[in-house]
Amino acid sequence: MAIQAKAEADLRELMGIPDNYKVLFVQGGASSQFAAIPLNLTQAGDTVDFVVTGSWGKKAVSEAEKLGCKANVAAKGDNKSIPAQSDWKLSTDAKYVHICQNETIQGVEFQAAPEVGKTLISDMSSCILSRPVEVEKYGVIYAGAQKNIGPSGVTIVIVREDLVGGAREGAPTMLEWATHAENDSMYNTPPCYTIYMCGLVFEKLLKEGGLAAMHERNAAKAKIVYDAIDNSGGFYDCPVDPAVRSLMNVPFTIPSNADLEAQFIKEAAAKGMVQLKGHRSVGGMRASIYNAMPAEGCQMLADFMAEFQKNNA
Repeated sequence: MAIQAKAEADLRELMGIPDNYKVLFVQGGASSQFAAIPLNLTQAGDTVDFVVTGSWGKKAVSEAEKLGCKANVAAKGDNKSIPAQSDWKLSTDAKYVHICQNETIQGVEFQAAPEVGKTLISDMSSCILSRPVEVEKYGVIYAGAQKNIGPSGVTIVIVREDLVGGAREGAPTMLEWATHAENDSMYNTPPCYTIYMCGLVFEKLLKEGGLAAMHERNAAKAKIVYDAIDNSGGFYDCPVDPAVRSLMNVPFTIPSNADLEAQFIKEAAAKGMVQLKGHRSVGGMRASIYNAMPAEGCQMLADFMAEFQKNNA
């Protein structure tokens, strides 16, 4: 209990979480929250809005539909950009608007909270703690731990207090936010070791200057890789609109010769740079440069990209 309390206090300090928000440590991954959100905030037949900018947003839509919601896709990206907010077709009666802050597969990231005039919900699994967040602009923020926080096994839900306690009748006990809020996230045995590790990460980030320092570091890291792409004279290409490029996930291709991509991945792995293969749904390569990736790793990749281009141009 002391470990959990300390971890929550440090996370509140890191993110500037207001007192009228609950911080829940739950299990089941962010994917379970795809169901928990409609179960806690809607009744069957209610309308909910989604801005879909990639693969994880699509999954959230699917789960809401399974639970009887009228899921309105107010805007849909093209895997390269976020539609202009003036083009969003938001519903007047939507219970909430859901976004995925950073799409890991497509490398598209909301740089800030959109103003929607309704309860805004954000899946921040792959960008939480990478930059400061105005928590008060969101009704719910949720994130799996495994990208920037700690080992997989715990999911953090930051939820405004007025949104807790209205779950549907018959909602599974473990998917009701009130279950966890009323029991300090200890209704059942929590993932103790994972929470302990998360707490160590929170302490570390506070000592290193907090989220403003992390954002500065992450922006500099991402610039190294994006510059390697943009300065390649077209040998490499990042399909994402520069205005919404992710600081965490950098997708890129070799447009003139896609056959070289497998060779790139193989040669990079031989030099110790692994997991660079892009997701099967988009192909190409993808560099995931979460908080724990040092700048040296990004520079090593950039140097290899230049060497590979020289040898294969």
